[in-house]
Amino acid sequence: MNGATVVVVGSGGREHALCLSLDASAKVETIHCVPGNAGTAQLATNHALDVKVDAVIDLVVELEADLVVVGPEAPLCEGLADACASVGIPCFGPVAALAHLEGSKLHAKQTMETAGVPTAAYVRLDEESDLEAALDAYSGEPWVVKRDVLAGGKGVVVTSDRAEAKSFIQSSIASDGFVLLEAFLPGEEASMLVVMDGTAYRTLPASQDHKRAYDGDEGPNTGGMGAYCPAPVVSASVHEKIIQRIVEPMHEHLSNQEIPYRGVLFIGLMIDQHDDPYVVEFNVRFGDPECQVTLPLLKTDMYSLLHGAATDGLADVELELHAGSAVTVVLASEGYPASPIKGRSLDGLASLVSKTTYGQAWVNFAGVSTDANGMFIASGGRVLSCTALGEDLLSTQQSAYQLMSKIELEGGHFRTDIAHRAIH
Repeated sequence: MNGATVVVVGSGGREHALCLSLDASAKVETIHCVPGNAGTAQLATNHALDVKVDAVIDLVVELEADLVVVGPEAPLCEGLADACASVGIPCFGPVAALAHLEGSKLHAKQTMETAGVPTAAYVRLDEESDLEAALDAYSGEPWVVKRDVLAGGKGVVVTSDRAEAKSFIQSSIASDGFVLLEAFLPGEEASMLVVMDGTAYRTLPASQDHKRAYDGDEGPNTGGMGAYCPAPVVSASVHEKIIQRIVEPMHEHLSNQEIPYRGVLFIGLMIDQHDDPYVVEFNVRFGDPECQVTLPLLKTDMYSLLHGAATDGLADVELELHAGSAVTVVLASEGYPASPIKGRSLDGLASLVSKTTYGQAWVNFAGVSTDANGMFIASGGRVLSCTALGEDLLSTQQSAYQLMSKIELEGGHFRTDIAHRAIH
């Protein structure tokens, strides 16, 4: 099936990573991106549309798209995959009822209970609940409080301050009606991306994200300051446990729904001291920046993988991987994550674009746009990431940082210790 037209929905680093991977496919002729960024503009035709279901559907019908690939979670929760099905266009991403796994923390917990998947104990709290008794019951470790809404990664508070926990519980109940209080899971985090459809699943190599803004895992939580893949915390034995205890039960549950899950299930994991995996959260899309370090490790044709999952043809797609490691380091604007300063120039970036090679060392654009003179400027909190692929983790890390040293952004900051847990 040559000459495919693909529409990628979203505007961040994840979507640029998807476009890069699809651009490398011999089966893809044309890529369109809604709304895209300055990076996707080099590979795809950007469409400056609001990501609303009706507007996207009008576009994909007009383009006679062969595949729609949805990056962010909100359009999925709003029913974009359902709408694609109604016009007969394959969509990589679950229908709204199944996207609810990310849209509702309570629904995710209830699904895990149904499927027998290990996760933290929790209690649902509303205005009738005894908050002091609940806080007492979960004391001794930091309190973990989760809102039951799509909050762009900002709906969770982990704190040892009882007053802060209670305040967040009260404000969440006031705004949402209820909130979840969870037991704290100690251990080391990892992420696994699992592509699945009604016929099969394919697990991509596990990665590890770095959420805190500063070196040594200090500072505020962010959307992710970098990642590396594969993550050695997921050893062969841990991987087997993840498959048996989490992936297979979830695939069985999701493939037996009226409409099976077709897309990628992001599994946020905690690996405890006994090497037992627990689910921290599910996302219904590729993680960002996990996507940037996972996709380049795939030998398998990206269009075949995504179109296969969108059409219940995944059982016929063999997953092949490159040996080696990938590392991505995020450059953030001054003030990120609280109040990033936008509009500053990105010196050195333009010359890098023509000299870098995807699959070796390259730049993933995220919050990057162009000014009136066509010069690259920072337009978001997470601006870009420098990504490298190599034979071993240390040399790959060095390649990513070498690339970062060639870009200048006034006030910009990045972590200097991405992949530190795996490099000793």
